[in-house]
Amino acid sequence: MVHHGHSHRHYGESMLSVEEALERILSFFHVLDTEEKPLLDALGQVLAEDAESRYDIPPLDNSAMDGYAVQAADLKGASKETPVELRVVGYVAAGHLPTDTVTPGTAVRIMTGAPVPDGADAVVPFEDTDEVERRAGSGEITEIGIHFEVAKGADIRPAGQDVRAGALVLAKGSTLRPAEVGVLASLGYDKAKVVRRPVVAILATGDELLEPGEDYGPGKIFNSNSFSVAAGVLRYGGVPKLLGIARDNLDSMNAKLQEGLAADMLITSAGVSKGDYDMVKDVLSQHGKIDFWSVRMRPAKPLAFGVLDAPAGRKVPHLGLPGNPVSAMVAFEQFGRAAIHKMMGKTVLAKPTIEAVLDEPIHNNDGRRVYARAIITRQNGTYHVKLTGDQGSNLLTSMARANGLAICPEDVPKMDAGELVQVQMLDWPEDVF
Repeated sequence: MVHHGHSHRHYGESMLSVEEALERILSFFHVLDTEEKPLLDALGQVLAEDAESRYDIPPLDNSAMDGYAVQAADLKGASKETPVELRVVGYVAAGHLPTDTVTPGTAVRIMTGAPVPDGADAVVPFEDTDEVERRAGSGEITEIGIHFEVAKGADIRPAGQDVRAGALVLAKGSTLRPAEVGVLASLGYDKAKVVRRPVVAILATGDELLEPGEDYGPGKIFNSNSFSVAAGVLRYGGVPKLLGIARDNLDSMNAKLQEGLAADMLITSAGVSKGDYDMVKDVLSQHGKIDFWSVRMRPAKPLAFGVLDAPAGRKVPHLGLPGNPVSAMVAFEQFGRAAIHKMMGKTVLAKPTIEAVLDEPIHNNDGRRVYARAIITRQNGTYHVKLTGDQGSNLLTSMARANGLAICPEDVPKMDAGELVQVQMLDWPEDVF
């Protein structure tokens, strides 16, 4: 971004706490409308209606084991030394209905998951019989010797044990994880009614920017912000719409903004700090109401937020992230992520946070809340935090090395090694947890 001297105009700027900024931002976002999607496509989305069972699950009493359906009363006194012999009158496999009835003195061979035949009140696992020995002989089993007594109901899974027909299985507002997708499938649903994913338009600004893949030249930098932010949008459930780069001229800015107005939210990077080229502010202000804030946080102090006027009376919230790559990512994690989750119908908007022991100090020299890039490890059941080194907000590799953000409060000038610190987890790495 080219600097054209510091402007003396006032942009309604005030120093806000992270909580104040977040509350103001979230007040402009609402849960989006719903859509019906195939189950797998809805993974990670939020159910827009209660899911009730249309059936008992399981639909019939069924066997928990491969074995024999019997009447428990027949097996009184059964042991290895004195087995009870029963006549085998049939066979039932999973997915088939039994055609035979169990009467006193008889048994039906049954497979796991198969419906229990009429008359039977218990199942004996085949390991508790002499089936193996009989198979080694003639092969065809017409009688079976049973070595143990069983209680009524043994190894029978009752109908409706998992779910009763008409029961509420998943409440509106549930996020569909693999387990919920499986539950819906088990209820016979092939589609789910869910809150749709927000479309987030992402625009970078500046004459110095190149798109990855273009020829590198002096004075130029590659546009990483659009990619890190778009990846964050994707990761948290949104649909990123990359608008590319707006150049530092009115036509370019206006054309790109028009494209962004079709989205549910517009995120820009750069053009929000006091020294930046005023054109970005001017163009945004022409399209709606924008406030430029200083947020009491480091990195990512400068932030813009407002609402842009879109066709058909729509209003599109706009989040203006700082241009420094780390600042853009940290601000997106605090504000963009929460906005996406609110639009998706999620109710828990905070990032997962743990408590950990600092292995080195965090210095806070200007009374802002510090989000230090950190590497969290687990040692003897305790989480430990090391910083990633130089915390310059231009050093994107410091984010790549981090798996969390260690938070030093505004009013604490220094946190010492050995102190407990709150850490927002960027990831839950498998090698740590």
